[in-house]
Amino acid sequence: MTVPVDPKKLIPGATGDWEVVIGLEIHAQVATQAKLFSGAATAFGAEPNSQVSLVDAAMPGMLPVINEECVRQAIRTGIGLKAEINLKSVFDRKNYFYPDLPQGYQISQYKSPIVGEGEVTVDLTPTESFTVRIERLHLEQDAGKSIHDQSPTLSYVDLNRSGVALMEIVSKPDMRTADEAKAYVTKLRTILRYLGTCDGDMEKGNLRADVNVSVRKPGDELGTRCEIKNVNSIRFIGQAIDHEARRQIGVIEDGGTIDQETRLFDPVKGETRSMRSKEEAHDYRYFPDPDLLPLEFDQAYVDDLAQHLPELPDGKKARFIAQYGLTPYDASILVLERESADYFEEVAKGRDSKAAANWVINELFGRLNKEGHDVTASPVSPAQIGGIIDLIADGTISGKIAKDLFEIVFTEGGDPAAIVETRGMKQVTDTGAIEKVIDEVIAANPDKVEQARAKPTLLGWFVGQVMKASGGKANPGAVNDILKQKLGI
Repeated sequence: MTVPVDPKKLIPGATGDWEVVIGLEIHAQVATQAKLFSGAATAFGAEPNSQVSLVDAAMPGMLPVINEECVRQAIRTGIGLKAEINLKSVFDRKNYFYPDLPQGYQISQYKSPIVGEGEVTVDLTPTESFTVRIERLHLEQDAGKSIHDQSPTLSYVDLNRSGVALMEIVSKPDMRTADEAKAYVTKLRTILRYLGTCDGDMEKGNLRADVNVSVRKPGDELGTRCEIKNVNSIRFIGQAIDHEARRQIGVIEDGGTIDQETRLFDPVKGETRSMRSKEEAHDYRYFPDPDLLPLEFDQAYVDDLAQHLPELPDGKKARFIAQYGLTPYDASILVLERESADYFEEVAKGRDSKAAANWVINELFGRLNKEGHDVTASPVSPAQIGGIIDLIADGTISGKIAKDLFEIVFTEGGDPAAIVETRGMKQVTDTGAIEKVIDEVIAANPDKVEQARAKPTLLGWFVGQVMKASGGKANPGAVNDILKQKLGI
């Protein structure tokens, strides 16, 4: 597929502009209680080698047995990616040596994966989106973990991850900038979390990316790609792409050629470095695993799983725009995590939805970001935010008082209405009391009065002074009306 070259996406070099071509292989740990081919547990943080069955340790005579829940989760993910589900797939042996791979091979899928081609629509900005095509999703088992920092002379092996189910989601080379790649991974992680098929926790290694990068002159054939292995943060994915693209451009412009190789990203130095020459498929000597029959299910099985999928981010975003009248930007922010969307809908019940979105996004999310938390750790419940909005709507408090009230609720808790009552935070609506404050402000600023009569926009200055003098309790509408009357504006 020829994609028109956007000049903004090109990188300038000494010999002209260059286009970066990016494809991603995402390894997502399947959210299941047991491993792909054994009954061993998959809980994170367990003592080393405490979750290893005889199958995971590759003891002689041990045979793999497929975990149906892993199959279900892979199919559900495929449906969520609008992908073709293959009713028959085959598990293969991918032969290579790692010290933490006891079998000496990985059970994976090669020519016949469980999920075929699909696509993901990615929002780059509120008004700009693009599509990344999915080439395939296949199931495979993870390797263990080598530990090199426990001894100066020895390496240790922890097999707790050995045999854990992974979904490898392979994209087409459809991304052209680091920002596009980061947005794609963010969107893919959101879909997986909505589906409940992977928790997307990159810090725990539950979502990792192999990043394929090549460069070419616009319109040329694809260049030689390098694969950056096991990048475990979205920020690092962006940094790795930027560095690798500039490295390749430098090599070619200096008269060199790019070797197809596997590289590692060093986040401390912000650079990639060579790890090994890139293996081709024939190097792994793939062949169908003789211990596993082909995996087969019928269309009715797939249809039943599709029928019970939750509402996904794109559908939820469209509904929020149509049902609640939200802007595409606000809707995008709210649906980024399912918990955020659920929180907003609780707040919006029976209330002005735009006010609800404004309070959830600007006040709550802004405050949570400062604390380094997400909505799941919010000390303020939807009912409390809703209570604050209700107090504004019925005129009990002003918008300024509401922000002070939110801060109290966030740090101390409590019922917003009760706090307003006990702390005397009610808005002053008594026009006599407001008029008294206004008269004092006017008397203290006779020069400003004349200026305001000549230039009515100065009314805002008087409003600010009256609100300040009243401790933010004066009803802003009443202040405006009385000031206009007093100043003759």
